[in-house]
Amino acid sequence: MSTPAPIGIVGTLVRVVRTDPDNQTLHFRLPDGRVGRASGLLNVDTIDAGDTIVVSDNGWEQVPNDIWSDQNSIAVVRRVLDDGSILIDSGVTIRPIHNPLGIEIETGNTVEYNDADGILRIISETPIRSGSFGQDVDIDGVRREYLWDTANLGAGFSDFGGYPEVKERARELIETQLERRKKLDKIKARPVKGVLFTGPPGTGKTHLARIIARESKAEFFLVSGPSVVSKWVGDTEDTLRKIFEAATASPSGRAIIFFDEIDSIAERRGGDSHEASRRLVAQLLTLMDGFDDEGKSVIVIAATNRVEALDPALTRPGRFDWEIEFGMPTLQDRFEILQVRANHLTTSGELPLEDLAALTEGWSAADLTAIWTEAALVAAGDDRAAISAEDLAAALERVASKPRRSNAQEATR
Repeated sequence: MSTPAPIGIVGTLVRVVRTDPDNQTLHFRLPDGRVGRASGLLNVDTIDAGDTIVVSDNGWEQVPNDIWSDQNSIAVVRRVLDDGSILIDSGVTIRPIHNPLGIEIETGNTVEYNDADGILRIISETPIRSGSFGQDVDIDGVRREYLWDTANLGAGFSDFGGYPEVKERARELIETQLERRKKLDKIKARPVKGVLFTGPPGTGKTHLARIIARESKAEFFLVSGPSVVSKWVGDTEDTLRKIFEAATASPSGRAIIFFDEIDSIAERRGGDSHEASRRLVAQLLTLMDGFDDEGKSVIVIAATNRVEALDPALTRPGRFDWEIEFGMPTLQDRFEILQVRANHLTTSGELPLEDLAALTEGWSAADLTAIWTEAALVAAGDDRAAISAEDLAAALERVASKPRRSNAQEATR
């Protein structure tokens, strides 16, 4: 559909891109971004690139350039090239754009531009995400997105089956680092800044972190590694800074920042590491070094099933001081995990929990929990309101028949 010309001139309004006088041909752009060509026109040599004209069946007529209205767009600068051109990220693709006004542009600036005039102005010195355009990332926004309501987490230490040594270490963390922080300050001892949970998937790392937050009455900021990473330059680092600021500003004076899958944002730096990855690790190191300046009881807990992939600078003492390993549950652990779940469900008759524990060697806590899920489905499908021993037997067969990966395969996903 052609764009109407101004009143009094019948034709299509276009902006000239290039002229070819030898062939009396005109190359132009329409206001909607489409391009076109018109041939057989007279006096094409009097038209310059950038002129605004009206093309009709009877020829062409020049009109004032201010009649033309380009639709401006917003993008983030990814790189400033040596020739002065700019690489911008429009959210769809990365493309070059010229900078005829000579505006001093830096990587990470958010700019307004159009194809005809290039960069028009800098809107923000930092990246603005499309999902939050016009809104600065502030502490209130971070709290809404990452802070969990610990009152609704529900679980306590009694709901964490097995792993007695792990639970004891967690209790020590609460008592010494959160409840007795003032005593540590009087002793002038440096508190534990970070605790690293390591072990195969499904062994209860995230579950225990939530329990620690609930039992300690600390604010709990849950940061999923993949979800916090932004494609905008500098945006992820800014979000991390705000999360640490929100934690140190906790009204209760206690906060836990939990990084799930931290290996996705803090991988070992090397010669082939991406620039954005190196910046992110450096930012996390800086935050770990300085966040306790407020004297608040703030602890960083992180979980990973690929501890060997983490940057060594992050795992040294002074950052992640403690490492708590979650191995695959032992026979006694499996029995306790099954028993804890049974206490929360409606069951009937004697249940063969010891037999189940013996038959599930090599299963994770998540696998064991899946048995109860399947057993409940079997009971409900049979129109019964309680889980029986027969339901558990059927559930064991269902879960055992599912495709299973080794721990090494899971850890490399």
